Amino acid sequence: MAYNVHAENGWVNRGNLYRMKELMKRAEAGDRMTLTFLGGSITQGSVSSQYTNCYAYLVFDWFVKKFPKTAFTYVNAGVGGTTSQFGTARAEEDILSYKPDFTIIEFSVNDDNTDFFKETYEGLVRKIYGSKYEPAVLLVHNICYDTGISAEEKHREIGTYYDLPSVSMKETIYPEVVSGAIPVREITPDDLHPNTEGHALLAEVITDFLEKVYEQKDEPEEKVLMPQKAVTANAYEKAKRHQNYNSEPVCNGFEADYTLKKYVNDMFRGGYVASEQGASIKFEIEGTEIAVQYRKSVNKPAPIAVAIVDDDEKNAIILDANFEETWGDCLYIETIAKHIEDKKHTVEVKLIETHEDDVVPFYLVSIISSH
Repeated sequence: MAYNVHAENGWVNRGNLYRMKELMKRAEAGDRMTLTFLGGSITQGSVSSQYTNCYAYLVFDWFVKKFPKTAFTYVNAGVGGTTSQFGTARAEEDILSYKPDFTIIEFSVNDDNTDFFKETYEGLVRKIYGSKYEPAVLLVHNICYDTGISAEEKHREIGTYYDLPSVSMKETIYPEVVSGAIPVREITPDDLHPNTEGHALLAEVITDFLEKVYEQKDEPEEKVLMPQKAVTANAYEKAKRHQNYNSEPVCNGFEADYTLKKYVNDMFRGGYVASEQGASIKFEIEGTEIAVQYRKSVNKPAPIAVAIVDDDEKNAIILDANFEETWGDCLYIETIAKHIEDKKHTVEVKLIETHEDDVVPFYLVSIISSH
């Protein structure tokens, strides 16, 4: 069923369009291009009936049809249940390694509307927008359709500062849901993830923006440089993941998992596994920001561990691998240090509680550091 979502209201920050216009001129000339999409489960395509019905693919398809002379490469780097904090750590591998010409960043329903995620989001924006490939960047802001909650406010502050174009579902789809013009269950089963119809509406808002840029692509636009000064403390732009292929921790009961990663959201790979109480693993990490990334599992019971920074056991952080949600195992990030001294630190993960009937072992996916 077709709905009027007033897509023309979705372009909430015009931004500098120099890169977007150059992208379209090159596409019209027949240059080869790579279109990349970075976000959470919505970008991944969760709940759409098939991958070609998700908004990212529909946007890719718009480019393919609009510019038939150009060969486009499609890179969908959506990973469900993840935030911009993780996005900064994986952007190099999952996006920049493909030398992107265009990137959509979508984390507004995964991040909380807090200064912490404003900072991680800024780090992500700076890493991609400021990369040597100079991709055209579009910020996409989704929303929870039952509560109206999202991180759009904080994310738009970053987008405005960096003069990046952005589109909003709060200004387009959401008002139609609130008014009853769009029955919410016809576009999402859970008030968060769009179904096939919902993805089509989301893509409509984005392609409306792209059509408007196309109409004015030949109008001169000044090229601007990314501001050197950040809005926040910007401690996450240089985020890095420490896994078994680039680290040498001291293992006592933890074993490396060398199972090959099959696809971008095959995330429980490259880590370390343990199942016996007292097992420990210790890293030496340099930076001011440290987080532990581990698996929370719906298969219970599961072990419980602690994370200890610089041998400070009094302030150990609990890492409970038992997940209380039902939608599936969660790639969980626990921040264990923020804005500490920039030097080498020790990070120890130790199992403090196991059970005879544990269904799964404790899976430490990575340590994430930045400064």
